[in-house]
Amino acid sequence: TAVIGLLYPCMDRHLGEPHKFKREWSSVMRCVAVFVGINHASAKVDFDNNIQLSLTLAALSIGLWWTFDRSRSGFGLGVGIAFLATLVSQLLVYNGVYQYTSPDFLYVRSWLPCIFFAGGITMGNIGRQLAM
Repeated sequence: TAVIGLLYPCMDRHLGEPHKFKREWSSVMRCVAVFVGINHASAKVDFDNNIQLSLTLAALSIGLWWTFDRSRSGFGLGVGIAFLATLVSQLLVYNGVYQYTSPDFLYVRSWLPCIFFAGGITMGNIGRQLAM
């Protein structure tokens, strides 16, 4: 989490695109609240199938990015974080470190990348605000 928080402001400086969209603590706290809501929805809301859950969480995660970030670097880092974190989770499950009760996407749940994407955006917003 700390690395992700540090990576966002460094990437903004490297690309020469300072992030100026909604740069205040109240926006960061709203982003955290929305992330907690998305995470809670993934566990508590019943859907007919996992595809419906995954598509809903994907839309909510993209909405979180659009509402609180809107930068190309933020979107790219979020996708990269989601991909790498899902890959690490798959490797851990494959090697028997832990397991899911009903995996449906290789070795993990199909909605997991959406949670990682939203978490990456949230931690990036915290890092950007702390870097100010």
